[in-house]
Amino acid sequence: QLSLFRLTVKTPFRTSHSSVDSKEMKKFQLLAHKWWDEEGEYSALHSMNDIRVPFIRDTLLSMRSNYHMGNPLSGVKILDVGCGGGLLSEPLGRLGASVTGIDPLEDNIRTADQHKSFDPVLAKRIQYKSSSLEEIVEESMETFDVIVASEVVEHVADLEMFIRCCCQVLKPEGSLFITTINRTQLSYVLGIVVAEKIMGIVPEGTHEWEKFVPPKELEHLLESNGFSVKTVKGMLYNPLSGSWSWMDSTSLNYAVHAVKSGAQGQSGPTDAPSETDTEQHSATAGAAG
Repeated sequence: QLSLFRLTVKTPFRTSHSSVDSKEMKKFQLLAHKWWDEEGEYSALHSMNDIRVPFIRDTLLSMRSNYHMGNPLSGVKILDVGCGGGLLSEPLGRLGASVTGIDPLEDNIRTADQHKSFDPVLAKRIQYKSSSLEEIVEESMETFDVIVASEVVEHVADLEMFIRCCCQVLKPEGSLFITTINRTQLSYVLGIVVAEKIMGIVPEGTHEWEKFVPPKELEHLLESNGFSVKTVKGMLYNPLSGSWSWMDSTSLNYAVHAVKSGAQGQSGPTDAPSETDTEQHSATAGAAG
C-alpha cells in the first residue's frame, strides 16, 4: 500500500534479481514516520480502508461456510505485501485474521511495530518483517490463505516474477487481492498531474505513469501464472470529500480478486481460460458487486 515494496531491479550481470529499488527506497524513507497521520501524505490510503477492507472481508466470507460474527476472519492467514506502516494489516487483524506484514524498508516496519504495540490484541495477531516477497518464498511455500498487495504492483519492476512469488506462497485455492492504477491518459492527468503536482494528495514523485498496469495486462499475467481472476472493480477517489467509492469504469484505480488454481496442474498457461471465457468475464467484471 504505497509502501516501499519497490520490487526487483534488474541487474545485468547476475542471474538472480535484487529485490528492492534503492532509488524508490530513499524517496519513501523520508515519509516512514508519517503513515499514521490521517490528514497527511497518506490520508487517501487511510480512507481507502473504507472500501478495500469490506471488499476483502466480504469476498472471503462469501467463500466460507461458517465464521464467527465478532472475528469473521479468525483462522485466516494473510500476507500483506508492502505493508508500509500497517494501515491495512491492522484492520484485517481486528477482523480476527493472523497477519504477516512485510516491507523492505526497516523504518516502515519500525513504525508498524510501534503502532500495533498500543493494542495488545493486534500485537498478538500481527507480525511484521523487513523483507521482500521473494526473500520469504522458500520458508513460506503454500503458507498463506490470502495475499493482499494494495498500491504495490505499480512500483514493481518485474511484475511476472512478483505474481509467481505470490502463487508460490499461497495455498491452493488461496485468494490474492490487488489494488492499483490503470495506465490511461486520464490516470496520468488525475493521478500524477492533479494528485501529485497540483493538489498534493500524494507526495510528488510517488508514481511513474509508465509503471501503471492496465487491467487486461494484469489479468493476463495472473491467468498465465496459476490464477483465475474472479473480480475486477473500478475505484474512484473524491479529493473534495476525501472518500473512495466503487464505479464501473477501471480507467483510474481498480481492485482485483484472483484465486490460485487447485492442486492439479496449478501453474502454467494451460490453466488459462478460453478467449470466450475471458470475454464473458471482462463483460461482467466492471459491474461486479
